[in-house]
Amino acid sequence: MKKIIWLTGIILTAVCLLFGINLAFQHAEDTDTSAKSSGSRTLTIYNWGDYIDPTLLKEFQKETGYKVDYETFDSNEAMYTKIKQGGTHYDLAVPSDYMIQKMKAANLLVPLDHSKLTGLANYDKQFMNQSFDPKNKYSIPYFWGTLGIVYNDKYVKPGEITTWHDLWQPKYKKNIMLIDSSRDIMGMALASSGQSVNTKSIPELAAAKGKLATLMPNVKAIVADEIKTYMAQDEAAIAVDYSGDASEMIAENKHLHYIVPSGGGNLWFDNIVMPKTVTNKRAAYAFLNFMSEPKHAAQNAEYVGYATPNKQAVNLLPKSVKNNKAWYPPKSTLSQLEVYQDLGPTWVGNYNDYFLEFKMTNR
Repeated sequence: MKKIIWLTGIILTAVCLLFGINLAFQHAEDTDTSAKSSGSRTLTIYNWGDYIDPTLLKEFQKETGYKVDYETFDSNEAMYTKIKQGGTHYDLAVPSDYMIQKMKAANLLVPLDHSKLTGLANYDKQFMNQSFDPKNKYSIPYFWGTLGIVYNDKYVKPGEITTWHDLWQPKYKKNIMLIDSSRDIMGMALASSGQSVNTKSIPELAAAKGKLATLMPNVKAIVADEIKTYMAQDEAAIAVDYSGDASEMIAENKHLHYIVPSGGGNLWFDNIVMPKTVTNKRAAYAFLNFMSEPKHAAQNAEYVGYATPNKQAVNLLPKSVKNNKAWYPPKSTLSQLEVYQDLGPTWVGNYNDYFLEFKMTNR
């Protein structure tokens, strides 16, 4: 404080001190109120990249007054690590099926209060109460899909490929692209021999790797997201990839088609959960209810290209989409498929090791 005449200084000091204390408390109160107000109006979502129609986020903000902070990740493992490390304030996240099991085991999820969820009745019962989250205690389904085969009708005739085993035909030499994913490609090999995609058998995994080795003459490349561009540009006759990626390829190339091979394979789910890092439950429930509305779920499905588990939303989709068995397979097909289970680090490591050995033979 600036010094002044001694007599008035004492008086002014006392007055200012009291006034200053009052201002300090008022400032602290205002700051705290402002922070709480700002925090209570912000919803932080952690999702895969380009996995929601951005216009829906704008509509949600306009309709509810909440501000949305939207962050993205590129793998379940990256999402898991960041949430487990803490220091983040994600209100909602979108893990895949097996990862929900892992997050539950690590105590990273908050149980959902179903009394605050207004749209649960809109979801197809066959996609609820899955093994990775009985009674949907921690999650509601966001999108679902399959692992399958994309083929180009310039090089492959319709009906020529119906099972995984058909990929081993010599006529497809150097003409197949595989998605770079150990669980999926090992799973494909296991399913092609009638084995479970969740096996915990070393002999079965070794046999699957051996069978993959015999497929190598037909493999042109093992790639990640660029597989979509390559197939759209006629770089290969066949690809093993996810149904959602296939829809993007087909939108770019009318000669491409997608099938779910008979005899087994993977049915996957991405799901919305409330992680332990949640700070705004009210906004989180508002968003869950917003996205559960059929018109919003249908709009999101058209934008993303994956299948919606919202039964009422399916009815709003174009007939060319909802009647397409590639995107919405019948129950007879789905009943043959398995959802990936969390196998634990040891068995995940085994899958990765066998897949790496297979990939090294491609050099």
